[in-house]
Amino acid sequence: MAFDIDQFAETSVPVKYEDLDFDTFESQPLDAPTLRSLRYMCDVEYHTSCFLRDLLVTPSHREEEAGGFMTMWNREEFWHGEALAKVLERHGIVVDYDEVKAKRVKLGWREALGPFKQSALTNLAGTDFVAVHMVWGAANELSAVAAYRRLSAMTDHPALSPLLKRIAQQETRHVAFYTTSARKHLEASNSAKKLVRLVMSKVWKPVGSGMMDESEVRHVMNHLFAHQGGELDKLDKRVQKMPGLDGLTIFRNAFARLGVPA
Repeated sequence: MAFDIDQFAETSVPVKYEDLDFDTFESQPLDAPTLRSLRYMCDVEYHTSCFLRDLLVTPSHREEEAGGFMTMWNREEFWHGEALAKVLERHGIVVDYDEVKAKRVKLGWREALGPFKQSALTNLAGTDFVAVHMVWGAANELSAVAAYRRLSAMTDHPALSPLLKRIAQQETRHVAFYTTSARKHLEASNSAKKLVRLVMSKVWKPVGSGMMDESEVRHVMNHLFAHQGGELDKLDKRVQKMPGLDGLTIFRNAFARLGVPA
């Protein structure tokens, strides 16, 4: 089924949280491990503008539908960051774009050279890179949906849990675009299938890797996915259904490398 980009754009709205009683955080505050994971999620959502900037120097930006989607995607992820920042603020943790800028400065030369390296490497791959981008994006969004739903169930909080479910629901729209586009590009090119298998099996890591400190990546992935091997298998099966990607176990492998017990 084709992805309706026009409908996606028309229905793109900020995630709603005004109806949720955030005063319950005073009587039912979140514990430290949960706040640490939420801070990670908030930072990643706010950092989407960096990811978008890098993607705009790749072949993906030349595809009209992909370019239109990325604009809306960037906006929705920012709204997710805003909503999570409101929760953190209720716990005395302030997060804003200054925090994001500080992380960019910390990355130093890697941040400055990011777009140039991205442009050189991805344009060498040509249109096959678009398939990599779409499968990579699908994997990221699949894991985001799983993470939000998992944290919602773990906390069972009257304000946080429904908020996380709403964010997860918006993320499923992103999954739909990436998987639909990935299938199209994989079906059109055997070389794309080979490139995607190579990149995803050797390079893919959970969202936030390379941007966040390794200790934070390990904390969040252990906090949310320790002893959740069945969930990781479900995510892998979603990727395996794409043309030419049967047998890939990117989630199992990536989480094992982080020391997350299955």
